[in-house]
Amino acid sequence: QVQLVESGGGSVQAGGSLRLSCAASGYTYNRNLYCMAWFRQAPGKEREGVATIYTGYSNPPYADSVKGRFTISQDTAKNTLYLQMNSLKPEDTATYYCAAGLRTWVDCYSASAFTKSFAYWGQGTQVTVSS
Repeated sequence: QVQLVESGGGSVQAGGSLRLSCAASGYTYNRNLYCMAWFRQAPGKEREGVATIYTGYSNPPYADSVKGRFTISQDTAKNTLYLQMNSLKPEDTATYYCAAGLRTWVDCYSASAFTKSFAYWGQGTQVTVSS
């Protein structure tokens, strides 16, 4: 059973930066077989996929709304997933979740990556961006 714990959320002014972390543990299979992802959900809105990443494969996909501003990365030695968020906007305000799921890198980086179910989720961390 994979456990995911996010941290790093907070309040920041527009134009600022935050780095989210997601500590993972309890991988049942080789951790390199898991697609890792960040999602977010704002009040009253549907959950939105932000980015995915697969160990050993570059050019991870991003949602259009965050391209050029957010960067997903991971430290496999520490089993930690990151989301560096720069040039934050008020519309980035949301609860951010990390997720993990067993799948191929093709599925992880496909156009439908965000719509496929992820088996494991963290509890979320709040990000609030003020104007």
